[in-house]
Amino acid sequence: MKAKELRDLSVNELKDKLNDLKAELFNLRFQHSINQLDNPMRLNHVKKDIARIKTILRENELKEG
Repeated sequence: MKAKELRDLSVNELKDKLNDLKAELFNLRFQHSINQLDNPMRLNHVKKDIARIKTILRENELKEG
């Protein structure tokens, strides 16, 4: 997911997306631990998406305050 796309979303949508990605990361880690993960690079993509969302949420906080 690109940062431009994320900046167009509202704060509530970003928080929902963040929760979904955290749940996905948990599932991916679980699959990885029992050697059932098909695409290990997906872990890195999800982590980076989480970081992007957190960065954009922080940017929004700084703009408001």
